[in-house]
Amino acid sequence: MAGIYIHIPYCRQACHYCDFHFSTSLHTKSGLVHALAGEARLQKNYFSGALNKATSLETIYFGGGTPSLLSGDELKMLMDTLADTFPVSPSAEITLEANPDDLDKDKLQVLRQAGINRLSIGIQSFHDRDLHYMNRLHTAAQAEASVKRAQDADIPNISIDLIYGTPTLTATLWKQNLDKAFALQVPHLSCYALTVEEKTALSHMIRTGKTVAPDEQHMEEQFNTLVDLTCRNGFSHYEISNFAKDGFHSRHNSNYWNGEPYLGLGPAAHSFIGNRRQWNVRNNPVYIKSIEEGRIPCETEELTLNQRFNEYVMISLRTQKGLDVGKVKSDFGTDYVSHLAKEMAASVAKGLLEQNENQVVITKKGKLFADRIASDLFVTD
Repeated sequence: MAGIYIHIPYCRQACHYCDFHFSTSLHTKSGLVHALAGEARLQKNYFSGALNKATSLETIYFGGGTPSLLSGDELKMLMDTLADTFPVSPSAEITLEANPDDLDKDKLQVLRQAGINRLSIGIQSFHDRDLHYMNRLHTAAQAEASVKRAQDADIPNISIDLIYGTPTLTATLWKQNLDKAFALQVPHLSCYALTVEEKTALSHMIRTGKTVAPDEQHMEEQFNTLVDLTCRNGFSHYEISNFAKDGFHSRHNSNYWNGEPYLGLGPAAHSFIGNRRQWNVRNNPVYIKSIEEGRIPCETEELTLNQRFNEYVMISLRTQKGLDVGKVKSDFGTDYVSHLAKEMAASVAKGLLEQNENQVVITKKGKLFADRIASDLFVTD
C-alpha cells in the first residue's frame, strides 16, 4: 500500500520547539509549489514494479511546515499532477496538516473541493498559556472552533496533535486537554512529549535560563494519564504517540510502520522503497533551481542487512502489533533471531518487553523508554 508525502516548508511563525525544515518567508512559495509538481513528474517511474492498476497509491499526505497555507488553486494543481502521474486509488486517504487559525469556513470548502478527506490539526493545547509558551499563533478558542467547523464541513476523519510535558501544563490542565478532545468526538489523537531539539528557540531559552527543561517525572505522569484516559474512551493505542477509534487509524503513517514504499516530494522529504532510502536537500531555493533544471537534489543510501534489521526493530516495537519473530527469521535469518533472544532477555526480565509466541511487544511501562529498548536490540556493524 504505497503512499506519497508532500512537504510544504512554510510557516507564518516558528514554534519554539520545532526543528523541522521550514521558512517563515513565503516569497518562494509559488515557485516551490510548481517545483513539487515538477518533482512528481520527474519521479513518475519511482514505483515501477510496485504499482499497477491493481496496486495504486492508497495515501497522499501534505505535511510541513503548514500545508494549510496553500491556496485552493495550488492544491488543485498538485492533486491534478499526482492523478496524471501516478495511479491513485479512488478511495485514497488524502491528509492535510492544518493550523487552527487557517480553518475558516471558506478554507474548509476549498480543502474539500481539492479532495482532502482527512485533516491533521496542529492544536497542541486547548489552553492559551501553553500555546503562548510554545509560540503558537492560534488561541484556545480558535482550536476548539476549528474542529467544530471541520465537522460541520463534513470532514469527519480528523486527527489533532497535542503536546504534553510543557512547564505550563499541569496534570489538571492536561486532563482537561484530553477531556476536550473526547468531548469534541475527535476520532484520532497524536500526542507527543515536549522534546528539546538542538538549534531550536526552546533549546536556547533553556540554556539562557529563560525557561526550564521539561521534567521527566512530569512527562511520565502525563503519559500514563494519556494512556489510561484514551483506553477508557475507546481509543486503541496503536503506536507510541498515536491513538484512534476503530476505522480511524492513519493509513499513511501505518505505511511507514509496515515498511511499505513511499515517495517524498519537496525539500527535506524522505523516500523509501525496497532496500533504498532517499532524502532531498533541506534548502528551498536550491531545491527549486534543481527541479527547474530537471534534477532531483537528493542523496540515496542502500541499506545493509543490519540497517534493515535495526530499522524493523525500531519501527515495529513502536506499534501495537509489535515485532514478529517469524518475520525476523524469514527476512533476516536465524542468527538474527538468536541475537534478538539474547539481547531482549534483560528487558523482558525488567517488565519492559513481553513475548507471546512469535510476538514481542513493549509493555505500558516500557513505552516510556521505547527508543532505548529498541537500540539495545540493534546489531552493530
